[in-house]
Amino acid sequence: MRSSLRRARRTRPAAAGLVSALLLTGCSNVWEGAGGEPAATPIQDVFLQPLGAHGPDPFTASTVRNTAPPAAPDRPPGEDAQQVREVSGSAPGLYGGTRAIGSCDVERQVALLTGDRTKARAFAEASGIPETNLADWLHGLTPVALRADTRVTDHGYREGRANAFQAVLQTGTAVLVDQYGSPRVRCACGNPLRSPAADRGGVHQGDQWDGFDPDRVITVRPAGSVVPGLVIVNTTDRSWIERRTGTDGDEDRTPDVPPTCDPDTCALSGTGTPDPTAPDRGAASDPASPAPVSPDPARPAPPTPLPDVPDPSGTGADPTAPLPPAPDPYTEPAPDPYTDPGTVPDPFAEPPSEPPTVPDGTPPTDELFPAGPLPDQPEAFQG
Repeated sequence: MRSSLRRARRTRPAAAGLVSALLLTGCSNVWEGAGGEPAATPIQDVFLQPLGAHGPDPFTASTVRNTAPPAAPDRPPGEDAQQVREVSGSAPGLYGGTRAIGSCDVERQVALLTGDRTKARAFAEASGIPETNLADWLHGLTPVALRADTRVTDHGYREGRANAFQAVLQTGTAVLVDQYGSPRVRCACGNPLRSPAADRGGVHQGDQWDGFDPDRVITVRPAGSVVPGLVIVNTTDRSWIERRTGTDGDEDRTPDVPPTCDPDTCALSGTGTPDPTAPDRGAASDPASPAPVSPDPARPAPPTPLPDVPDPSGTGADPTAPLPPAPDPYTEPAPDPYTDPGTVPDPFAEPPSEPPTVPDGTPPTDELFPAGPLPDQPEAFQG
């Protein structure tokens, strides 16, 4: 009986704390997760994170630079509403920014996090990186701004720990993304970000902003390979910018091959554009790899060309394979004496008594006597 009362006394304050935490918005959280992952709960409510809200329980002060936030892309009229959709982190137009200006002050973010060892350890644990590599990891992130309301796993800082919770970040939120195009830091409060929980349910908590539609919230799917540069939309003139991964905007340039779609709807309609890092992208336009020619149905395909050297084995081996070794010369028949003059005499001819004195190496004739008298020999047969 005493143990039951003790258990009830311990549960009441925890339940009261949970109820009070549900009423908070901003960068606060409710659930504690090990290793930065959200703890398993029956229902995970989703907290709305307005564009510039600092909120309670932040990791750091804001490091957002005063840049024009990108507006949400226009939606085609009559577009079917869809539930949370995935967009590849390398899709052009997923993020926006101002040319030559990063949306976050990365150097200040590094200083704020590394200046507190306890906070740095909690941030690294929530981000899944070694604490000793925190500064280098932050320098490798890219500052951009969201162009759609995006669902993530956010983390607040309380009592020396990172506490995970589900959140939706408003369009225009300044974030730092990694080399796979995934949001990893919210610059308004320095909170680490991870991919959202698999369960997409939950009740939205907090004040909704104008234009918020839960059916048009997206999630970012990490690209299948490292993205060397992000193609983002310039917030000032709706042009395309290529921002190299890990740079602060100082190396921004116009893409060599701009996307063919409109910047306002390129990546955020349907279920997202295909990953441009796929192996088959641009293969048809490669001059070194001409497109295959369709066979003519009225003309049969030409036979495969025969090799220059016939296959000695007669087995139809690959003509490009190395040739077999040359046969043993001692196993071949003797050369033909009529095709190789002066090498081997005719075995059936009678040997002459004296070597013939025929000029120019002309072989001896088959006649027993010459046709006419020779000037240098006596006429011994006359009479």
